[in-house]
Amino acid sequence: MGESDGRLATVGISGSPGGTSKSRQLVRYALERLAARGASTELVDLAMLPAEALLGRTAAPPVATALERAIRARIVVAGTPVYRATYSGLLKLFFDLLPQDSLVGKIGIPIVTGHDGNHSLAVDHGLRPLFASLGAVVVASGVYGMSAQFANGQAAPELLAAIDRAVDEALALAGASRA
Repeated sequence: MGESDGRLATVGISGSPGGTSKSRQLVRYALERLAARGASTELVDLAMLPAEALLGRTAAPPVATALERAIRARIVVAGTPVYRATYSGLLKLFFDLLPQDSLVGKIGIPIVTGHDGNHSLAVDHGLRPLFASLGAVVVASGVYGMSAQFANGQAAPELLAAIDRAVDEALALAGASRA
């Protein structure tokens, strides 16, 4: 389970509808760190998927492929900006399409970005329960990034260190050795 070609299968899900996205940047960084530790990685950018299929109105191969990637992965990284105090509607639509218990035995890494600290609880009151509703175990070190932690479009070292901690926890929970 969650192994492709002998490597730990991981998927990153970007729930941002925006073309430039801090949360997508952080999901990509987490995938880079996982790949550096030997995992196979894939990014699912929900903004690029057909809206009608995400709404469940039609079937579309790209959405079916994205769902299969999430189901097949051992580690699922989900990133979203905060909208109205919670995760994006895109992320909600995608998680609603996943079968019940499809994340049992999987490890979730929640990443949320927001303008300031006022919405930092969106990790614990939004993404953590979203993962748990499908059976995933969620790392203790969820990540919340604020606009002030991005200078010239680059994430601050302390924010990248928080993702490194979450990746380390996920790999430990998956039983992967530290490289």
